[in-house]
Amino acid sequence: MAFDKTKRALRIVFMGTPDFAVAGLKKLVHADYHIVGVVTAPDKPAGRGRKLHQSAIKVFAEKKGLHLLQPANLKSEAFLTELKALSPNLQIVVAFRMLPKVIWQIPEYGTFNLHASLLPQYRGAAPINWAIINGEKKTGVTTFFIDSKIDTGEIILQKETAIENDESAGVLHDKLMDLGADLILETVELIARKQVTAQKQPTNDVLLPAPKIFREDCKIDWSLPTEAIYNFVRGLSPYPSAWSTIKNGEEEIVFKLFQTEMEESKHLYETGTIVKSTGVLKVATKDGFLHLTEMQLSGKRRMTIKEVLNGLKLENEAHMR
Repeated sequence: MAFDKTKRALRIVFMGTPDFAVAGLKKLVHADYHIVGVVTAPDKPAGRGRKLHQSAIKVFAEKKGLHLLQPANLKSEAFLTELKALSPNLQIVVAFRMLPKVIWQIPEYGTFNLHASLLPQYRGAAPINWAIINGEKKTGVTTFFIDSKIDTGEIILQKETAIENDESAGVLHDKLMDLGADLILETVELIARKQVTAQKQPTNDVLLPAPKIFREDCKIDWSLPTEAIYNFVRGLSPYPSAWSTIKNGEEEIVFKLFQTEMEESKHLYETGTIVKSTGVLKVATKDGFLHLTEMQLSGKRRMTIKEVLNGLKLENEAHMR
């Protein structure tokens, strides 16, 4: 009962946008913490009809009757006034925008962030993607107090998990979403009990960054080793997705690639050469072949390779560009 009173003494403002953030907010609501406000992005036009799209956090917050704020400008006086009126003593940030100091310094107990890596590694916007692209065998989630730089604040808690050899970014995202929700709850419990002992991030490591990924970054380089291309594809699957172009006679076919399999073998094919047989489409690499197993041709739906080959006629000299 004493702990329940301590829990209710916290006045939490939660900031986030996508599904990754909803999992943590849901945990806090179910644990009966006092959420005085939820901050998310404004509705934005999306799709062919340009209908206004609501963030996953907004949908959940409205369903639970939580007080919702959707500022276009985080530094506006109107938003700052409304936020301060909620009298938050703790703020939690998950997959949201970078906060100005005037906001993150408001609460008595600070503002903490959930990041999908084992900090200080993979600071930045795309830690899940880059961990897989770089062939990491483990990753995790970190809660840390926000400071004036990106993902550099003092670490509160971390949880580690393995990255399986065939795991895609989408699968790892969901795994870290659940792991992160648990870590948020554990972090808030420590803060409620005033038992937090945050630690400065190590500064002597060789740091691997996780910058935002743009479409031009997603083009496959077929000159890389087979395993590097395999990791690149699964690290971008299903989003933003690796892509390439097939030079098929006079035609150029752009496609997205979601799933592959590796084959280690010696051959005399030029790198990028497409080799096909019944139900099989593979590409020669410098040290083997990469089997294409799930892809999406431009203007088509996502398909298995057997479905693709049923409607795709490739010239004998077809190759990747």
